Amino acid sequence: MKRVALINDLSGFGKCSLTAAIPVISVMGMQACPLPTAVLSAQTGFHNYYCDDFTDRMDCFTDEWKKMQVSFDGIYSGYLAGPRQMEKVLYFLEAFKTEDTMYLADPVMGDNGRGYHMFSKELLDEMKKLTVKADVITPNLTEACFLAGEEYRDVISHRQHKDYTKRIQDICEKLLKQAQKPQTVIVTGIIRERENQEYAGNLAVTENESFYVEHPYTGTGFSGTGDLFASVICGSLIKGLSVQEAVKKAAGFLQAAIEEATAEKIPPNHGIPFEKYLYQLL
Repeated sequence: MKRVALINDLSGFGKCSLTAAIPVISVMGMQACPLPTAVLSAQTGFHNYYCDDFTDRMDCFTDEWKKMQVSFDGIYSGYLAGPRQMEKVLYFLEAFKTEDTMYLADPVMGDNGRGYHMFSKELLDEMKKLTVKADVITPNLTEACFLAGEEYRDVISHRQHKDYTKRIQDICEKLLKQAQKPQTVIVTGIIRERENQEYAGNLAVTENESFYVEHPYTGTGFSGTGDLFASVICGSLIKGLSVQEAVKKAAGFLQAAIEEATAEKIPPNHGIPFEKYLYQLL
């Protein structure tokens, strides 16, 4: 059985991070091995939550797993609370990343043109050290702009133009040039307007190709959708699917659950009812 290390936080409520990644990786027929970066009563979008920071315990997992002489077919890092945690991930990569190990980095830093509460220049600098080592990165548009040094407002000013996705593709190609190896960049949650209708799309760019997949936008962003998307991409690529097949699979899996969450008026912080759609990933 293939094995995937999942470096992310564990939130009791919010259907995100490890509670999203573990069921996805598991139903896709792989062993999910969580390395928690923090344990929270609820994800940080809620007004109140308890957080137990695991920064000083992350190396314990790495060191103990080294003693066990285990190996991983995939490594997926998600939300990291600060520069020190990124140093821990780099240490993990030194221990377990091989030529046969796919590393997917989801550079969680912000959204809608703004950084999250933990965002800083130091955090961005450390995140760049991770993303250049990754085989696949899955930033949203805000995070792609942060990594590439582009101005988010300038980019979205093209939202209604026909060349909007080409503008974002240029950012992806800039990131590819920064990478230390051949890489795939998948920009998620691209909102574009066409014929008075909004669409949410994902743009994937490699050295050899690019393609864009979109669905009608419901107008609501839900907790954990980025984590679920990245998890499906990770599992699909490890199983041997092409990038295009992986993106279509992830987008299709999310769409039905997002539409149900919107129809049922589920509060965005609580996430989407993805569990009943996991069968699509079998």
